Amino acid sequence: MDTAPTEAAPAQADAGNPRRWKIMGVLGAVAFMAQLDFFIVNVALDGIGKSFPGSSVAGMSWVLDAYAIVFAAVLVPAGRIADQWGRKKVLLLGAALFTLASAMAAAAPSLGVLVGARALQAVGAAMIVPTSLGLLYPNFPSRQHTLVVGLWAGVAAVAASAGPPVGGLLVTADWRWIFLINLPIGVATVVAGAILLPEVRQPRGTQLPDPASVVALLLAVSLLVLATVQGPSWGWGDRSTVSLFAAAAIAAAAAVQRTLKAASPVIEKELFRSAHFTAATVALLLFFTGFAIFLLGSALFMQEVWHFSPLKAGVALAPAPVTSIAFAMSAGPIQRRFGRTLPAVTGTAAMAVAAGYWLATVHGAPGYWTEMFPALVLMGVSGGLSQAPMFAAAGTLDPHRATTGSAVLNMSRQIGSAVGVALLVALTATPATATFDHAWWVQAGAGLAAAATLLAFRPRPART
Repeated sequence: MDTAPTEAAPAQADAGNPRRWKIMGVLGAVAFMAQLDFFIVNVALDGIGKSFPGSSVAGMSWVLDAYAIVFAAVLVPAGRIADQWGRKKVLLLGAALFTLASAMAAAAPSLGVLVGARALQAVGAAMIVPTSLGLLYPNFPSRQHTLVVGLWAGVAAVAASAGPPVGGLLVTADWRWIFLINLPIGVATVVAGAILLPEVRQPRGTQLPDPASVVALLLAVSLLVLATVQGPSWGWGDRSTVSLFAAAAIAAAAAVQRTLKAASPVIEKELFRSAHFTAATVALLLFFTGFAIFLLGSALFMQEVWHFSPLKAGVALAPAPVTSIAFAMSAGPIQRRFGRTLPAVTGTAAMAVAAGYWLATVHGAPGYWTEMFPALVLMGVSGGLSQAPMFAAAGTLDPHRATTGSAVLNMSRQIGSAVGVALLVALTATPATATFDHAWWVQAGAGLAAAATLLAFRPRPART
């Protein structure tokens, strides 16, 4: 049922686990399930509201916000605990918790129970996502790391883009199906993971994370994301919004202080000695600010301006994930030919080009094939080229920090996604083409800023 726990640097690093592709299937399936639920609920809010009459818009928003806030806040502590206690153990517990919470959400008798179940789902997802990536590295030989991280990133991109069409299809029957579908996947992955996955952890006796740094990070991330997601409805100048941002800044300063001074902080300063990792952390936040604008904004535009149904809009987005997975599967050969930096820069810049294309061509009358489709293919190129090398930056760290590093990268992605959604909501308060133009300008700026960050931190040729 299990192999002996491996320390930080597994013996099979060069040969790889003989069952590695089966392991890849398990880890890809559980990561897909966890990330799909971040996006799939968007199209179900109308149906959920009808099931709970009298629910306010603010109350309904917590079905989305509870997941976003808890997921982002718990990622790094969960990753650090996984490195300490065992990545397999934490992943299986997270998958079991996510499955149980999905059953609770499907059976929720009230909005409050549904929101609570979504928060529990987020805890489970935070235990799954970085740990699934952290388990890939020791089971594959180093020459295949870029390939498998590319596949993992492709799974993430497909999960994000598949949310609207899958959700739109399921809610035609009942919104509860968007949670029920997780049950067979969750049970199957827990059973298969228990059989196939080896255990990987830090050496015994390693210090537990500093409690003060854990609390400071949890507060900083949760307050920042809460302020960001509530800002559009409360008002950016509202006292509550400003207070939350101020409290988040104080907590972030405390987290940084503990990172620099504590003996065993939850985010170790050694992570940022890798220029690749530092660049990827910043660039992922910027990239996913733009990517969230693209993903949700494109669906909203086609529904609100072109009057597509939710299902038709979701299906119309399909060229992006299809193209993305094709490029992600080629991540290994692309990196061997062009290195890490050029594909990531090309991908992030492609997001800006896609936004520019929409700014130049999209009109109020539907013109999908000439106006929307070409840039959707560009967005697929963007996701497929850029995500693999950025997430692969966790592989530049010491092996025992891989899961924590992956958690930091995923935290940047989630904060960026929250910022992007908040900006989109603020810029599209009325369903008019002009307001989407503003959102596409922000998307273009985010892509260019991510590309500039990657270029600024690129390795310099050694002087002779």
